Amino acid sequence: MRIAFLIMAHKNPKQIERLVKRLNHPDFDFFIHLDKKIDMEDFAYIEQQDRVVFTRTRIHVKWAAFNFTTAIYKCMEEILGYPDQYDFIDVLSAQDYPIKSTDAIHKYFSEHKANNFISYEMEGSEWWKYAIGRITNYHLINYNFPGRYIIQWFLNTILPKRKFPLPYILFGGPKASWFTINHDCADYVVKFMNDHSELRQFCNFTWGSDEFLFQTIIMNSKYAETVMNDVINYIDWTGGGCNPKILTLFDFKSLNKSSKFFARKFDIKVDSNILDRLDDQFKN
Repeated sequence: MRIAFLIMAHKNPKQIERLVKRLNHPDFDFFIHLDKKIDMEDFAYIEQQDRVVFTRTRIHVKWAAFNFTTAIYKCMEEILGYPDQYDFIDVLSAQDYPIKSTDAIHKYFSEHKANNFISYEMEGSEWWKYAIGRITNYHLINYNFPGRYIIQWFLNTILPKRKFPLPYILFGGPKASWFTINHDCADYVVKFMNDHSELRQFCNFTWGSDEFLFQTIIMNSKYAETVMNDVINYIDWTGGGCNPKILTLFDFKSLNKSSKFFARKFDIKVDSNILDRLDDQFKN
């Protein structure tokens, strides 16, 4: 049972190095997407570790823009093209960290090869009451030109609400960006994206598509019945705002009690001691 971990990164090479070392397992390979606006020089040494490669795909990512979603599916396409077939592709941020042992992670996925693991809420939920504007309004965050937000306001003032271009029920949620899907499901998602140019064009004008697009595609397909909802990632949104709380030693007890396998987000420049404490649990 083999897993390809796709790590979306843009800072803190030492933290990425630590993440890879902590997940070291003969059946785990690591594909790192480094944001194109970041100089590779400070990160290149990480590739000296076993089973680590930087993706050829490098996209200049803007937070909440469709190009982040594009980077994920293009990297998945690249991984699927490798001669070694992976049972799963697990999408992590470089600020994620395992809160279970590598053996426990390997064992769990070995026992659930037919499943896919995403977090979602269905259209009409409390989250969607606020998130629906990501789709129905025009968003120019994917672009960079003077006056774009004035134009955005003008478009949303005079034009009718936008509609998702496919007759689908919408799925998504605040934890949805980070997921684990099996080989067949990943292949389906990539082909679907490549085959639906109208969907890509529509999503160029959405906000935060990484939190709803893949989930909507999967949950409106035959793979919906294979999905286990919100069982993999621990994310604490109690800090308020658009970003999850930075986890520190204060959160250790909650992490230790959690049944999840990964948590986010961590920052070694804020508190590296929490990672030390998590590591100490799994030392031989």
